[in-house]
Amino acid sequence: MDTRQKPLTGLKVIDFTRVFAGPYCSMLLADLGADVVKVELPGEGDPLRTQGPPFHHGLGITFLAANRNKRSITLDMSSDDGKQLAYRLCRCADVVVENFRPDVMPRLGLSYERLSDDNSRLIFASISGMGADGPDKNLGAFDLTIQAIGGYMSITGERGGQPIKLGTSAFDMIAGMNCHAAILTALLQRSLTGKGQKVETSLLEGEVAFLANAALEYLLTGKNPGKWGSEHAQQVPYKAFQTSDGWAIIGAGYQNIWEAFLKVIDRRDLIDDARFIDLAGRVTHRDALYAILDPEVSKFKTSDLLTKLDGAKVPCAPVNNMQQVFDHRQVRHRGMLRPVRHPAYGELPQIGPAAKYSAFDVEQGWTAPPLLGEHTEEVLHEWLKLTPSDIAQLRTNKVI
Repeated sequence: MDTRQKPLTGLKVIDFTRVFAGPYCSMLLADLGADVVKVELPGEGDPLRTQGPPFHHGLGITFLAANRNKRSITLDMSSDDGKQLAYRLCRCADVVVENFRPDVMPRLGLSYERLSDDNSRLIFASISGMGADGPDKNLGAFDLTIQAIGGYMSITGERGGQPIKLGTSAFDMIAGMNCHAAILTALLQRSLTGKGQKVETSLLEGEVAFLANAALEYLLTGKNPGKWGSEHAQQVPYKAFQTSDGWAIIGAGYQNIWEAFLKVIDRRDLIDDARFIDLAGRVTHRDALYAILDPEVSKFKTSDLLTKLDGAKVPCAPVNNMQQVFDHRQVRHRGMLRPVRHPAYGELPQIGPAAKYSAFDVEQGWTAPPLLGEHTEEVLHEWLKLTPSDIAQLRTNKVI
């Protein structure tokens, strides 16, 4: 046995998900060694394949960001033969992941109840927009609508400004990470009990859980948190400051850091100002304080200021664009840019793993996102022992 093999090696996952949350979840499983088979509609596939521009060799960028290390098969589950094939594949699987509306899997004959009767070790994972049950279970959701419904847009943006969404589909990815963690938890419990189970999560639940301290602020005070832009509700100074040639983030709320910051910008006189004598005072008088600090900081070039702040151990950072992020020496050192290669579209950059492991190399054997139906024959032969003539007949009947 290879003691450095990935922990999910040999685990079979049938992935019925599309768009972003579900595919992101199954990609994380695939990164850990699971054999993830992505089931797609013949001729169309995951809608993210054609979402764009921009495109890379005809494939949408978001699709390429959430589908590495998988195999793709095509299957028309509107046909009886397609439903039967899907059922047989599920019976072979350790994990089924789906993000259909609640009535779809039962209608396809793939309900958790039916599948678990045949395979009591099965982990059945469902991701939805609004939750698996309840009055709004059948409502669809995009990351944008969830950011609005779940409250994040009410606390994101500049003070007094319009609601702003986060810069990525963050709650799609959070739902995917939550489902990934839930599947790993269910697998661990299965190792103890021998039994599988159903796990459920949603974009809405993921976002509400992610409200964290903002939610507690409302629940304990009865007051709705406001939008703070780059500022912090309970720390001042703490925000993006404009310099003479760009922007710098400075976090100098705590007393020792505050005093060090003032020495850097040569405003030691503010240490004894009664309005700003402690953190509570600085929070209370934030507008008056920023009216003083903003013009002081704007006198500096970004690089000069950051060098001086670093020397004084004041938390600070430049506001990097994507080029600067991936040129950053620490980002590169930690392996956050990882190329993969596909015979049809060549080398493709991928974001490296956020977690590394001492017992195995999580990046070993990574493969590029698959072409539509690239592995149909391979999977049907491996998993179901279908012959070439069986598969040819399925193609003739337009099942695959």
